[in-house]
Formats: sequence, C-alpha cells, structure tokens
Amino acid sequence: MERADLLKDNGKIFIGQGQIIDRVAADDARVAVVGNPANTNCMIAASQAKRLTPDRFTAMVRLDQNRAQTQLAKKAGVDLTTVKDIFIYGNHSPTMFPAFAHATIGGKKATDVISDHAWLKGPFLETVGKRGAAIIAARGASSAASAANALVDHVRDLMTPGKIHSVAVKANGLYGFDQDVWAGMPVRTTTPGSYEVITSYEMCDFCKERIAITNKELVEERAAVVDMLKG
Repeated sequence: MERADLLKDNGKIFIGQGQIIDRVAADDARVAVVGNPANTNCMIAASQAKRLTPDRFTAMVRLDQNRAQTQLAKKAGVDLTTVKDIFIYGNHSPTMFPAFAHATIGGKKATDVISDHAWLKGPFLETVGKRGAAIIAARGASSAASAANALVDHVRDLMTPGKIHSVAVKANGLYGFDQDVWAGMPVRTTTPGSYEVITSYEMCDFCKERIAITNKELVEERAAVVDMLKG
C-alpha cells in the first residue's frame, strides 16, 4: 500500500488502540509501535492518552539500525559486531537517515574505514531506506521475522540501563525535528523502560540536509492525520 493509504487506514486503528491502552494498561506501561507508518501511528496513539505520558510511546526504527549495521559490515568486510554507534534519525521510511558519520568500525571512524564516501551518501542510504521494499519484491512477502527480531532488540535495550540505541520518540524540537512529531534518534536507557535522548552528536551540513528531508515527511504525515489527533 502507498503511505497515504496506510495513514488513512492504520491511523484509525491506532486511535482505538491508544484509547484502550490508556484506559486499561498498567501505570508503568510502555508502548512499542511497529505498524506502519510507525512514527505517525505512534503519535496518533499517544495523542489519545490522558493517563500515560508521551515518553511511554515509542516507535521502532531498530530494524533500520540493524540493516544499516549489516550494510556497513559487508562493505568493510568485517564481522557485524565490530560496527558500533550507527543510529537512525527521522522516519521509518525511505527518507530515514542512518548517520554513518557517527558510526565506528573496529573502534575507528566508519568514514575512515570506508573511504568510498560516495557509496555512503548514495547506495548505502538508498539500500537501508528501501530494504523492506526490496525484500518484498524478492520474496513476495515482508521481512516479518527480521521485524520481530528487531522488536526484541528494541524492547530488550529499552529495559537495559546504559544501552545506547535508535528509537523513535517525541522529538521535542531536538536535532532540528518538529516539536510534535515522533522521530528516530539515539537514546540512552537510564532505568528499565526509561530513556534520555543523546543530544551531543554534532551534525554536518549533509546530515542536516537529510534530517530536513525526513522531518518534512513527518510534518506532512502529521498534517494528513491532524483530525485523528487529540489535544
């Protein structure tokens, strides 16, 4: 389905889900949204909540982080575990930005290990952003198992103090994102289920351009579902 159709159809579902979760969930409940468009669906669900605060609602960009980590490892010809600090900024869509400038490979800057910067700014971003569509085209089915595994990663790391990982959270104006959209960014888990956004990463001009693109899409999605939002 096109994203516009998903917004109209799935958005309505998340109105009801947000209301029910807020009504019956435990006081310390945390909500992880996977259904696409995940960022905006998360925003819709959170808008319905009167009892649970916005920080309790997160959307999954971990699948994108895992894919970006894999692509960097393949390009560098190294084990997956040597790739660290690759974070996803923005929407879970082809506009997402895997911030390769922050990543390290074997303790070195990824941009030093991978000298093909044209690949980083082109094919790498495109492959990560469109990986889901490529899998559907190849298999005739979505990458459900990969998404399920990413959700396990998402929840586990949110419950593990000290973990640093990519999560879509209410942006609150950070990293140039709109105040009220849910955007992927790096977070550090503080206590089980709670986190703080890491704001110390500096953005180059190319990074800012990419973030502006994905922020524009998130703002447009929010405008498309404004009638579904409360508050």
